[in-house]
Amino acid sequence: MLTVFVATFVLFLLIIGGMSLGYVFKRKSLQGSCGGITALGMEKVCDCPEPCDARKKRLAKEALRREQLEKHRIL
Repeated sequence: MLTVFVATFVLFLLIIGGMSLGYVFKRKSLQGSCGGITALGMEKVCDCPEPCDARKKRLAKEALRREQLEKHRIL
């Protein structure tokens, strides 16, 4: 019984080590294979008719950042 536990533990360590090496050398984070909810055409997780305050703030920051980038490109 102990040998099965040790073998399983070593296998998991090897898998985690392989994933971490992939991240270190390629600087690419782990991703799901199916694309998540965006593959279903959904933009957000909940079905709320209006975005929450945190999402509104994030969208406002993104819009401001895009605006600043466009302003710097024109000048």
